[in-house]
Amino acid sequence: MTGPDVQTSQASTGQLIAQATEDVSTLIRNEIQLAKKDLAASGKRLGVGAGLFGVAGTLALYGLGALVAAGILGIAEALDAWLAALIVGGGLFVLAGLAALIGKMRVSKVAEAPRERVESVKADVAAARHGATS
Repeated sequence: MTGPDVQTSQASTGQLIAQATEDVSTLIRNEIQLAKKDLAASGKRLGVGAGLFGVAGTLALYGLGALVAAGILGIAEALDAWLAALIVGGGLFVLAGLAALIGKMRVSKVAEAPRERVESVKADVAAARHGATS
């Protein structure tokens, strides 16, 4: 207790209420400070985890580049190097195009769902109006 040291048996009701209010305020302030410390620690862990995901993605990208180079070098054993690079590059563009088409189809399916829901709600409203006028 941070207020005057009042014995509860001799304190008036007003003094007890004031002391209880002060104690609750102190308790709330302390809880907020603990919550801030917990959030700071969680934020730090989240930041480190996100940074490590970034490092993993970068290393995976370099690994993919090395595999592409290995594919070019492997094909270059049978063909000219420029032709091997052209074949691998073309294959990568085909894969990128397929991924873009599949992604576009999935995004367009997501966009259709709200339209269906809007039509359903309009039908419900119309039915409610029709029922209310009957």
